[in-house]
Amino acid sequence: MKGIADEPQYSIGLLEGGTALSDVIDNHIYEQTLAEKSAFFVADLGVIMRQHVRWRTHMAQIRAYYAVRCNSSPAVIEVLAALGTGFICTNKSELELVQNHGIPSEDIIYSGVCKQLSQIKYAAKNGIDLLVCDNEAELRKIARCHPSAKLLIQVSTEASSPEEEMSMAFGCSLKDCRHLLESAKELGAQVVGVRFHISSSCEDDQAYVHAISDARCVFDMGEDIGFNMKILDIGGGFSGSESQLEQINSAIMSVVDAYFPPSAGVSIIAEPGSYFVSSAFTLAVNVISKEVVARDRQDQAHDEPSPNDEPEFQYYMNEGVYGSFASKLTETLIPAPSVHKQNTALNDPVFSSSLWGPSGDDMDQVVEHCLLPEINIGDWLIFTHAGAYSLGQPISISSDTPTPPVYYVISSGDWFEMQDTSVTQEISLKNFSLVPYFFNSCQSEAALSVPA
Repeated sequence: MKGIADEPQYSIGLLEGGTALSDVIDNHIYEQTLAEKSAFFVADLGVIMRQHVRWRTHMAQIRAYYAVRCNSSPAVIEVLAALGTGFICTNKSELELVQNHGIPSEDIIYSGVCKQLSQIKYAAKNGIDLLVCDNEAELRKIARCHPSAKLLIQVSTEASSPEEEMSMAFGCSLKDCRHLLESAKELGAQVVGVRFHISSSCEDDQAYVHAISDARCVFDMGEDIGFNMKILDIGGGFSGSESQLEQINSAIMSVVDAYFPPSAGVSIIAEPGSYFVSSAFTLAVNVISKEVVARDRQDQAHDEPSPNDEPEFQYYMNEGVYGSFASKLTETLIPAPSVHKQNTALNDPVFSSSLWGPSGDDMDQVVEHCLLPEINIGDWLIFTHAGAYSLGQPISISSDTPTPPVYYVISSGDWFEMQDTSVTQEISLKNFSLVPYFFNSCQSEAALSVPA
């Protein structure tokens, strides 16, 4: 079986007997307090499985292709493969990663916007035929290096607000699509469908309606020119909430059925990334320094008393925007953390606080403002919903910044449900070794390998 080792490659903590995720976090904080106080992730793989079930419930007609760049953790890839998702890859490293997990080439889409010739040739050599294209320069590269490629034309969508203009900048405009399709025909390339993307920040349901209408126009153009158009990719932008899935489903499915009825034989796919992994990962970081800044930043006359004579704190953590909070560099809002302090009471006073990474760089601000009880150096902060765009290689500003380790867990109920839910025979979760958690005065663990 390609890419699957005979021996387990990583362990998963099996939560039994009422053991909660917070117990696992407490355990690892205890261990790190005795060691180097390094940051770490705890990932509940059961959350990914439950998100898959929600997807199948609310988006049954749309097959999910997971966006690997969102979180390339090997355990995530294997779980989603076992659950039957496809994979969207943006570069050779991601292509190799999913192929090493035995993913069939027909379940992989190579979607990089600007593809290197060597990576197009890699895709061709490994039978990865579905590629995304949005301009003539890319088309000519693909036609030359991968003659058997099957192309999805990336169509641009209209931004409903200035904030969305950057996220919707890529893609071929509707008026330019016919020229691109005609060029593809002249070059002997195969076009099989259309792809678009709606930003997760877009709250206008009509954006999907307009994009699906535009996609139908491109389908008609392609069929007129002689292409067999059979795939509609509605992109990503799924936040992870069940309510958003319900909202999108109600907004688009009637339009999809009108423009792409089941009788047409068109496969509808989507690219959820954050949807699957964001809430599955929790990040624990350690406070390594603190400063007290101006007590009152309001512009008050010197002879007037301050309306808020309280300190404001700047806390420095051992992870920042050049590591696990890299998504902050793309204007993603990082939610305020909770404080992991055994002696914190609910009625403790809270103070205006800002959270910073360890670099000392002005860009390394993780949270601009939040209200927290006073924290001491050595205390821990817990960030939930930390699974999206947080596990990549750190941006190198210092050579000794390792990626925080990930400790995988799953409840026994979720584990057995995952076995029942698994639809892929080629992936049998053999890379998993279950590790039951036993908490005692020594915080020890005992390992038990469980066959898939």
